[in-house]
Amino acid sequence: MEKETLRGILSGKVPLWPYLEEARRLREEVFGSRVETCAIVNAKSGRCPSDCRFCAQSAHWQTEAPVYPLLSEDRLLRAVEEAARAGVDRFSFVTSGVRLSGRELERLLRVIARCRREFPGLKLCASLGTLGREELQALKEAGLSRYHHNLETAESFYPRICTTQRWRDRYETALRVKEVGLSLCCGGIFGLGEGPEEVLEFAETLAELSPDSVPVNFLHPIPGTPLAGANFLTPLKCLAILVVLRLSLPRTQIRVCGGREFNLRELQALVPLVCDALMVGNYLTTRGRRLSDDRRLIEDLGYTCGLKV
Repeated sequence: MEKETLRGILSGKVPLWPYLEEARRLREEVFGSRVETCAIVNAKSGRCPSDCRFCAQSAHWQTEAPVYPLLSEDRLLRAVEEAARAGVDRFSFVTSGVRLSGRELERLLRVIARCRREFPGLKLCASLGTLGREELQALKEAGLSRYHHNLETAESFYPRICTTQRWRDRYETALRVKEVGLSLCCGGIFGLGEGPEEVLEFAETLAELSPDSVPVNFLHPIPGTPLAGANFLTPLKCLAILVVLRLSLPRTQIRVCGGREFNLRELQALVPLVCDALMVGNYLTTRGRRLSDDRRLIEDLGYTCGLKV
């Protein structure tokens, strides 16, 4: 797809609907009619030293996000069991902060190993910050199938969003994930004030990195953060971003995550036409929809999923 056409879709100068149909064709050609679902547990919340301007868990901002240390093994296992019973395909352990301590990692390794034995059909993922090769290898050996680490936005735009953590460090972590043989989930968040050029730059970087899954978040402004008053998105702009990502990454899973209900509103019913995966249930610090509602949305479009609710 020519870059000028993609730029026009993002700016609204090129009609969206013909390209939404092309995106749907590509999505079904590669992924068929199934929608993969994933759920997460906010395993450790708040007090993150990074100053990401969108994040409710940053220690730099005064928000009402919960603050607690890494959950106990029993609490983590209960969250996994609940997701497995609901028929979710993937489950991810997500922690705030730049990296885990050795003791925290050991706890999660024990939980992952036990989950691998008790829930063999559930694919396990984790989002634990910047980890080294040995730590990632240990997660793989414990039974983790995929590691999630977002770039957040285009490299050129990133300094306007975060000043305490380098974009390049994020990128190198993603490379290490691939080097140890874990599946890579790597994407970001849209609606931060970036324009079409930054969206295209980000899409090109993701295409070069070639992750297995690209999670797409849309900004849900949180009171107390610097972007609390942001209003950069509309439902059509969100849909245009998804179409451009599908056209740019035709063989990559595109997973719509946080902010879809808030930003897409009634147009979220069109999301499975373009994207083959959804995060379901609650997000890190905001609530999602009922699993039964997402199952109905998927099935009403003639697609299938594993949700049992």
